[in-house]
Amino acid sequence: MKISSDLKSRLIEAMPNLRAFAISLCGNADRADDLVQETLVKAWHKIDSFEDGTNLKAWLFTILRNTYFSQYRKGRREIADADGEFSSRLSVQPQQQSHIDLQDLSAALNELPDDQREALILVAAEGFSYEQAAEISECAVGTIKSRVSRARVRLAEIMQLEDWEDFAGDRYGDAVRVSGDPVTRG
Repeated sequence: MKISSDLKSRLIEAMPNLRAFAISLCGNADRADDLVQETLVKAWHKIDSFEDGTNLKAWLFTILRNTYFSQYRKGRREIADADGEFSSRLSVQPQQQSHIDLQDLSAALNELPDDQREALILVAAEGFSYEQAAEISECAVGTIKSRVSRARVRLAEIMQLEDWEDFAGDRYGDAVRVSGDPVTRG
């Protein structure tokens, strides 16, 4: 739809009234200016839905009012935290940490001897019993237990872990633990 110069003039003429209404709603001149601007942008994009000959000012006021209340509802769910005080008290760790831990674990696993890595993965990550892992690896159960133990100690050394709380608590770290045994240095 081509916008007539008359309609453009009426939009501009409505701005002071829109601003006064916005100030009455939000009580802040700067915020009111932003609200009027957003109202005019929305009106401009939806100008095709405006029926010529109807009350332009009422249409604009409706857009402004709806925009204000949408922002108000959204704002009630948000917390102003410009200085970061609130976010510093959050206890949830960022999601990306487990991804970084997984990369570190993968690199550390690659440093283990093949037989230790295989034993550790079979028992700790795949969940096989020592007996099943021994059968898969075609060796004695005691050998698997020894390989898993040495692999865990070496893995802790490579990753510089003092105890499993440094690494446990997510699905990747928990996969390395075997039956909740603590890290022991041999």
